[in-house]
Amino acid sequence: MARGRGRTILAAIDIGSYSVHLLVGRVRGRRVDVVHDESAFLGLGRTIDRTGLLGPARRDLTATLAAYKIAALSQDASAVTVVGTDPLRRAPDAAEAIQEIEAATGLRAAMISHEEEARIALVGVTGGRPIVRSTAVVDVGGGSTEVLVAQPGIDPVAVGLPLGATRLTGMHVEHDPPTPLELAAMAAIARAAMGDAPGPAPAEAIAVGGTARSLLRVGPPLSNRALGRHRIENALALVGGSPSAQIAQRYSIRPSRAAVLAAGATILHAALERYDLDHLRVARGGLREGLILATAQAGPDWRARLGELARGWEH
Repeated sequence: MARGRGRTILAAIDIGSYSVHLLVGRVRGRRVDVVHDESAFLGLGRTIDRTGLLGPARRDLTATLAAYKIAALSQDASAVTVVGTDPLRRAPDAAEAIQEIEAATGLRAAMISHEEEARIALVGVTGGRPIVRSTAVVDVGGGSTEVLVAQPGIDPVAVGLPLGATRLTGMHVEHDPPTPLELAAMAAIARAAMGDAPGPAPAEAIAVGGTARSLLRVGPPLSNRALGRHRIENALALVGGSPSAQIAQRYSIRPSRAAVLAAGATILHAALERYDLDHLRVARGGLREGLILATAQAGPDWRARLGELARGWEH
């Protein structure tokens, strides 16, 4: 593995419903220092919702991954780990897409399950440290939400819910800003879906993903990385009262993210209600950091050892 200043440099690519991300990071113990971070907004989930297939979007995906591989290698990454989440799980032509990616780029994309996705995110959140108190991890994506509950000494339990910020917006929102009826419809769907989240109720909850990080910016500055119920409710009131372009400009949020922020906030609020908690802590790491740490710890066998890695390691 390539090493920069005595540390391993690795890359992770996440093929998501909303966007495709590249993270190149230098591993320093349990920490991943960002070397290069890049995103492409391909909207694969919406393509599947509209046509039922990835179809011609496979070409854009393959071209994006080819460019990402060049970028990762230019940063001295010794390995590039690629995973596909919601869009590859849902697309009937996902196998063809995976074959085309490997033929064109040499990269092998792993289509991971909801449980695997949640466990990788857990590694990114904890840095591979063993769990010491019951913890829920809520990862809001574009097409789905993974909810995991980890307890000391036992395997974590995870489920994937058919909730995602982009997907929920596309199903229920026709106005900008969303109307009260649209917000209420999303809240009802999110509460119902959260009934399938695993138990028992954890001592704390951690939010992963761009929705949670964006909500930290909406409203008065915070001295910590905690999103309380009132903070989320106030953010929903702000998002419901102004067009997404204004929200994006006012709080320095990407416009495409601002357009689906109400749905993402609704999902996080439903998670707090499900577990009767007052707040979620917003993680700095997540899926891509977890991939890098898992690869650094287990090499190409990271997937086979994911259960062990999710429980954490001592050294």
